[in-house]
Amino acid sequence: MIYSLKSNLLKTLNIRSLRISFWLQCVFILLLALAIFGPIMNLLIWTVTESWYFPHALPSQWGFKYWQQVFNPYSDVSGSLLTSLLIAVLTVVVCLIVSVPAGYALSKRSMPWRVFWMLLFLIPQAFPNLTVYMNIARLFYDVGLNGTLLGVILVHSVHGLMFSIWISVAAFSSTDPMLERASRNLGAGPFYTFFHIVLPQAAPGLIASCIFVFLESLDEFTGTFFVGSPNISTLPLLLYTASMEGNYQIASITALILLVPSILFMVIINKFMRPEMLSKLGK
Repeated sequence: MIYSLKSNLLKTLNIRSLRISFWLQCVFILLLALAIFGPIMNLLIWTVTESWYFPHALPSQWGFKYWQQVFNPYSDVSGSLLTSLLIAVLTVVVCLIVSVPAGYALSKRSMPWRVFWMLLFLIPQAFPNLTVYMNIARLFYDVGLNGTLLGVILVHSVHGLMFSIWISVAAFSSTDPMLERASRNLGAGPFYTFFHIVLPQAAPGLIASCIFVFLESLDEFTGTFFVGSPNISTLPLLLYTASMEGNYQIASITALILLVPSILFMVIINKFMRPEMLSKLGK
């Protein structure tokens, strides 16, 4: 009798503990969802808000008036978007020109000073960006690159080379060396082997590095602010200006425009970044 009472009591306690654990998990998931999606929901609300004043919890007037202003052919957003896309594409091209041969060379463990050269591309990330870009702006001013499109592209490229080099090294390291050796043994030259055997194998990783550089350039603010202002206007600069002026509708719509390609490209990166390539990062 006593044993049955103890077993029933233990069952009851286990059921209660499971219920408490379940509700704690629900509360944790809810708080996590609010922390992640709360700012995004606030951003989406501001994009369709025409008037919203304290102490109202929701906007008093909804509409798409500011969307029409943003996508007006004569608005600053259209020009800034085209400038941002142009800078991002050219930055990808510059980084690709450097990272493909460098990544292929650094993927060979026999290369002298291999670790030193790889760490060299991490040095710009070891210092605060503000200090680095202020000094770059001073140097560019002396050579006439400050306030030019070329100057902004060079600054973005220095920042993006870290992603492109390291991912390219991992991409070339994940290729099959036996295929390259077999191609050379069959009489193919080094350039033919590289472009027809090695490069197609590393292409998914190179595409992923291009996407990372593109997104990094598209969202870059500090370097563009110090090197490109006031002649070069990009979406992050426009977002900053609109938010400082209290125009939260324009700032929110601009942030949403920057958010959309990031989400789409992250899905693509998830497809191209293979596990065997990720295991080569840093090796």
